[in-house]
Amino acid sequence: MKKLSEGRKMFLSVMVIFAIYATIFICFEDYDRNYIMPLEESSDWHLLLFSLVVMVGLGVLLHRYARRMDNRISREQADKENKIRRELTQNIAHELKTPVASIKGYAETILEHPDMSDETRRQFVERTLSQAHRLTSLLQDISTLNRMDYASSMIATERVDVARIVADIVQETALALDRRHMTINNNLPQGIIVNGNPSLIYSIFRNLVDNAVSYAGEGTTVTIDASRGDDQWNFILADNGNGVDEKHLSRIFERFYRIDKSRSRAQGGTGLGLAIVKNAVVLHGGTIKASNAPGGGLRFDFSLHR
Repeated sequence: MKKLSEGRKMFLSVMVIFAIYATIFICFEDYDRNYIMPLEESSDWHLLLFSLVVMVGLGVLLHRYARRMDNRISREQADKENKIRRELTQNIAHELKTPVASIKGYAETILEHPDMSDETRRQFVERTLSQAHRLTSLLQDISTLNRMDYASSMIATERVDVARIVADIVQETALALDRRHMTINNNLPQGIIVNGNPSLIYSIFRNLVDNAVSYAGEGTTVTIDASRGDDQWNFILADNGNGVDEKHLSRIFERFYRIDKSRSRAQGGTGLGLAIVKNAVVLHGGTIKASNAPGGGLRFDFSLHR
């Protein structure tokens, strides 16, 4: 069934109200009567005809206004979407420029200096490979977001064991955690099963853990908890680290939004991790919010539909 536009909703609402009012006015003729009188006098029929003419005229005017209102809303939405696309395209181009320029620079230096030492050449090759990995990660994140934006109905779902996925992530990030002297308290119970896409659910928890590893600070602890709701699982992933300035909390899920741009790029982030998290949570029927934990650190509260 086609969804009614705002203009048509307004048009139908006003017309229904007017029709009810006209019917009551004609049938009762004035407000002193408490029962319906038949239309016996010619004046009654004239009044009914006049009401119908007014109703038709009002309907025509309202319909024209509703169409103009719908067109204006459509233009405003299109302008907003075009602005978002332009900003996204500019951001993507800006993010791609850095690794591409680095790869080009290192490659040109190696070619133009064939007599450089093996150690220096190896360092340049390693830096080139690092930038290539960063470029690959960026393209993968962009692809993931596009898939959720434009082909969400084609994303396959199945019964997913969230506890097992999180346990795997804890093992995969053990080395990075050890380097920063961090620990993870995984308090998830066994048997957390949701209907979803395994890859996207993995992305939710992996990106949140990676975000904590990158920004919580050395020697901190990441805690993951879960509780069962009526038709969903509620999760909390929090750290006791640096936290985030309140002015940034409402924007950290925006694509390419960075609190500290220089530090984010230095640590290899693409600026899309938390955007992927939010889109994936919403795609699984849940909600997510970020806040500063009472004892310090950043906290994410989110849910996944069972």
